[in-house]
This record gives sequence, structure tokens and C-alpha cells, in this order.
Amino acid sequence: MLFIFDMGGVVTTTFKVSSMYHQLKMPEEKFKEIYKSKGYNLFDALQRGEINIKEFWKEFNNRIKDTEYPQVKYDLFRLCFNPVLNEETVSLIKDLKKKNRVICGTNTLDSHWENHMERGDYALFHKTYPSNKMGVVKPDPEFFKVILAAEGCKAQDSFFVDDRMENVKGAESVGINAVQFTTAKELRKLWEKWI
Repeated sequence: MLFIFDMGGVVTTTFKVSSMYHQLKMPEEKFKEIYKSKGYNLFDALQRGEINIKEFWKEFNNRIKDTEYPQVKYDLFRLCFNPVLNEETVSLIKDLKKKNRVICGTNTLDSHWENHMERGDYALFHKTYPSNKMGVVKPDPEFFKVILAAEGCKAQDSFFVDDRMENVKGAESVGINAVQFTTAKELRKLWEKWI
């Protein structure tokens, strides 16, 4: 069997964006409004690997230059990113790997990718499929189709777990057995016959 794990919110804690908004001195809604403006969603482009971190912040600064907000001088995606491993999920992954193929399918951006690489988080998996290298993001069904094709696996012979329901539905739309993450304990019960 093929088991596909999301990273943030399943294997590690998610990105605490509130600390980034504090640094930016702006509310979340304003940040989203800025990166989605001018008909080009900078954050989506960043997650697809269409632009790099420097290009994101350069354009972000360009969009706020005539506002009360200060220019961003550092990569806040990196500086405010401090994930913590979920040890119960890590234990489950290790147990599943004894008899199955276990991979990571994650929406990410360069700063977070580099951080996880430095920490060795992706070494938990047989392989990692990151959106910023694939050029497609969840919940787009194409994200899952690319992984299945690369793995040479049929959808019905695979499982996917993510903390976001929209991503679970994206996986289900191509026939993957998908579940929304609650706890590693619940996941272990669900998948116990493959351990």
C-alpha cells in the first residue's frame, strides 16, 4: 500500500502565521488582500514554485509602498517558522514503513522546504512530493495524479491524510482513500491492519 502524509498539521505543527502578522504589523485579512491583489496571487505562485522568496517579498513590498505598512526586510516565512514534530505521527510513519511505501505530499514554499530539509524531517519518508517543486498545489486533483503516476500506484491502493478537508476532498476526487487528520492515535486504529 501507498500512504501519503501531509506535513504541516499532521507530521509537524503548522506554520504559526500569527507571529508573521505581528512582525508585519498588519492583520491576517490585510496580508491576504495584499498578496491576492493585482490579479496575481503571490502566495499561490510561491507554493507552485513559479516565483522565489525574494521575488515574493519584492513584489509584496511594491504593493505596500504607498501604505502605512513598513517594508519587509527579511524572509518572514523563514524567521517565523518553527515546526515541532508530532512524535506519535512519527512513530506511526516508522511502523507503516516496515511493510508499505510511505511518502509525503505537501504544499510548501522554499523557506519551509529548506527548514524541513535542514531538520531532516523529510528523511522520515521514502520520498517527498512538495508543491513548490511539482508546480501544482493541493487540493488540485492534478497534485494527486502526478504523485500516483510517479509512484506507479492505483488510487484505490493508496491512502492520504491531511489536516485540511479541502485537500482530503481533492484526493478523494481521484479515488484515493483519504481521511482528515485528528490524532495519530485515531489514524493508527484506522490503519492498524497495514502495520
